Amino acid sequence: MAPASTAPARPPAQQTSPNPSNAPSPQPVCASPAGDVAAGYAVPRAGAGGSAADRVYAYVKQAVLERHYEGGTLLTEGDLAEAVGVSRTPVREALLRLEVEGLIRLYPKKGALVLPVSAQEIADVVETRLLVEEHAARKAVPAPAELIGRLEELLDQQRAQAAAGDLAALVASDRCFHATIVRSAGNQILERLYDQLRDRQLRMGVAVMHAHPDRVAKSIAEHAEILAALRAGDADAAAAAVHHHVSWVRHLARGEDR
Repeated sequence: MAPASTAPARPPAQQTSPNPSNAPSPQPVCASPAGDVAAGYAVPRAGAGGSAADRVYAYVKQAVLERHYEGGTLLTEGDLAEAVGVSRTPVREALLRLEVEGLIRLYPKKGALVLPVSAQEIADVVETRLLVEEHAARKAVPAPAELIGRLEELLDQQRAQAAAGDLAALVASDRCFHATIVRSAGNQILERLYDQLRDRQLRMGVAVMHAHPDRVAKSIAEHAEILAALRAGDADAAAAAVHHHVSWVRHLARGEDR
């Protein structure tokens, strides 16, 4: 069913806008313990160059993932073209890419509807994360010093981002913490599978942190528990800590709290 109302393509004035001409500082990039950048683990940033379609794609995707454009928002080609400073042709190309990725749905002569995150999608993501992350936590034991050091660094980042109230950066660092453990398992097929969840994780994380700000401190504490279990060489405790931590998203989606 087509949406009944439209919303401006620009994020609300009181929120941080992904303005291509004045892009914010880059989000933390998820680097491996060896220090190489793992492509695809950072939120796409507007204003990073590329074609006109690439700029529109990054602008809209950043706004959707960081919740400037919430589910149910209707975006128009004209507003987006004006916001990014391009013609409508690259806007159409960018929106087609975003539709393929499942972030929006196109309505001819109306615009693009930002799709809300469904309860089923949350359940599917959590189930997949549990399968991958519990296995990876067990395989990470005994954890090498490089892995422990990288997780400690990410945990410190999260504490600083929480103190600054930067939820978008905090969610990116949160995702990076988990991706680092998954990558340590050394299974490239699982790593690629996990990377396919990236956008959904980031979008869900920002939405939930905004709706449940008390979860910020709890999440960081649970990361510390995962790190402590890995540092102690306790594979069962590490897997249990991961299960407890990841499952909370599903509980909150059901209206439960813990």
